[in-house]
Amino acid sequence: MATDVQVPALGESITEATLGEWLKQPGDAVGRDEPIASLETDKVAVEVPSPVAGTLDEQMVAVGDTIEVGAIIARIAEGAGGKKAAPKEAAAPPPPPAAPADSAAQPLTLSPAVRRAVLEHGLDPSKIAGTGKDGRLTKDDVLAAAKAQKAEAHAPSMERAEPAPSAPAAAAPGERREERVRMTRLRQTIASRLKEAQNTAALLTTFNDVDMTEVMEARKKYKELFEKKHGIRLGFMGFFVKAACLALRDVPSVNAQIDGDEIVYHDYVDVSVAVSAPNGLVVPVIRSADQMSFAEIELAIADFGKRAKDGTLSMDEMRGGTFTVSNGGVFGSLLSTPIINPPQSAVLGMHRIEQRPVVLPDGSIAARPMMYLALSYDHRLIDGREAVTALVRMKEALEDPMRLLIDL
Repeated sequence: MATDVQVPALGESITEATLGEWLKQPGDAVGRDEPIASLETDKVAVEVPSPVAGTLDEQMVAVGDTIEVGAIIARIAEGAGGKKAAPKEAAAPPPPPAAPADSAAQPLTLSPAVRRAVLEHGLDPSKIAGTGKDGRLTKDDVLAAAKAQKAEAHAPSMERAEPAPSAPAAAAPGERREERVRMTRLRQTIASRLKEAQNTAALLTTFNDVDMTEVMEARKKYKELFEKKHGIRLGFMGFFVKAACLALRDVPSVNAQIDGDEIVYHDYVDVSVAVSAPNGLVVPVIRSADQMSFAEIELAIADFGKRAKDGTLSMDEMRGGTFTVSNGGVFGSLLSTPIINPPQSAVLGMHRIEQRPVVLPDGSIAARPMMYLALSYDHRLIDGREAVTALVRMKEALEDPMRLLIDL
């Protein structure tokens, strides 16, 4: 008896997805609720579980196909009645150990990023131990294998082992190569939304800089006690989210949005936090951040970061949001003009901290840990005075964190 596997409901307003990867191949045994395929939606990757235990009998769609909710993508033969993998001939020679990653004989399913890394480093993916789900290769696995191979090649040895069979030939000097990789649905959505923001909103960015001395002193003084009590490290984002909440309360238009010919004001602050994921940037939402403690904010951000890397964030967790905080400083950015996340009207861009000479109130000059802040906003709704006022409120709260505690 065969059971159809259908595309599950993917969330409100999402009607289709792209098949990103088959996790099981025809003939493979599968357990009930075991993932057999990964779908890419506009926001996250979603795994499709098998509704029954049995054997994957047939794949109905190919990787890269766009499929609608409810469509049949595979059939599972219950019990042992599924299609079996073809038996190997006793005298059949093993496949070449260094077959290219995209060879038709290669049984591994590699993501575009992993395939690119394999080709760049000339590695045999079948000889790399995968640490991903169900033993799948990740880009980090490939990079670690390349690093180990390089270290081994440079290590002194009295007796050198016979060289391994050659990997796919590297590009000859002067040779120019190209590779075309289909954009993921997530990347297409990011591109579309960013362009939509530029085409629709009247974008403007205002800048300021903040002396991070007091925040850094507070973290240094309390980090051990904070971690001991709450089980999480006291980071910078908690300070910035709290400072943003304080500023948005004083300047509510920065926390509002345009809906047709109306302005929607919110009496809560749902902060979208930009998090780097393997397939692009995602923005999970900290609900009612204005009502949360430092520890609750830090725990939420740490959880989002981990699950973004694992690909387990849900679409509901990325829906909504009234204001965004994006930290380009973790990648070394000194200054940028972030683009708002529609229908939101503003986004705060954080940047790297660096020692710069600063003139102090007494006229002396000292080196201080400074960070540039950028607030991009929709000028249709937010006037320059309001944007600058909100950014100054954040600067004041960060330079004197006591304001965050006594609600100033």
